[in-house]
Amino acid sequence: MLAVRDLGWGFASRRVGEAVSFTLERGETLALLGGNGAGKTTLLRTLLGLLPPLAGRVEIDGVGVASMAPAARAMRIAYVPQQHVPAYGFSVEDTVLMGRASRLPAFARPGPADREIALQSLATLGIAALARRRVTELSGGERQLVLIARALAQQAGIVLLDEPTASLDFGNRVRVLRELDRLRAQGLTIVFSTHEPDHALVHADRALLLEGGRPLALDTVANALTVHNIERLYHTPVRVIDAGGRRVCVPADDGEGVRR
Repeated sequence: MLAVRDLGWGFASRRVGEAVSFTLERGETLALLGGNGAGKTTLLRTLLGLLPPLAGRVEIDGVGVASMAPAARAMRIAYVPQQHVPAYGFSVEDTVLMGRASRLPAFARPGPADREIALQSLATLGIAALARRRVTELSGGERQLVLIARALAQQAGIVLLDEPTASLDFGNRVRVLRELDRLRAQGLTIVFSTHEPDHALVHADRALLLEGGRPLALDTVANALTVHNIERLYHTPVRVIDAGGRRVCVPADDGEGVRR
């Protein structure tokens, strides 16, 4: 269980956000939405324990994340960054093996069991054929799936993803979001940030909308992602319609014949 209690987050010189509280159980997914500069990435870094809370607490199963050793945190919570441009051409298999680091003693090398877990993580995402490829040779979508596989190899129960579909083409966005649904069905607790209300409506249980560093809404996606809230968050007229049993957010006419 991931519990966030009256959290304030930011930096020593500047508070970015405050007054956020929520609890996520096993298998629940929370979508984090907000405009540019709303504090989504900084909030995720605080949940990870990379930044200390300015107020409140982040807990996993009742234990404060800030009090955990780095290796202990990595066993409980995994992270997939928004974008990753590798500086060195590691193989895909070795990149995923890095997710096993927290499970190994200092100076130890991954063993056969670790390699098997890495290969299984690749197979779970349907990219086992990439194992021998260099990460520098992959497309953006393939690289994003490799980072998700690395998070799976950590065998953590909680996965945080920072705009996992940013800069991906349509096909790769579908692939990544499909994998999020599969992980959710397997019982992982997931928090992902996005600029797309549709992604939250289809792929999350709850949504947290951040406006000016404070929660505008925190509820089920149906209750949080109303037309009023979306328009207030993104400052543009929208409609939320039913499309084949799914709610979809589309631009609305602004009254002057302009669709935004």
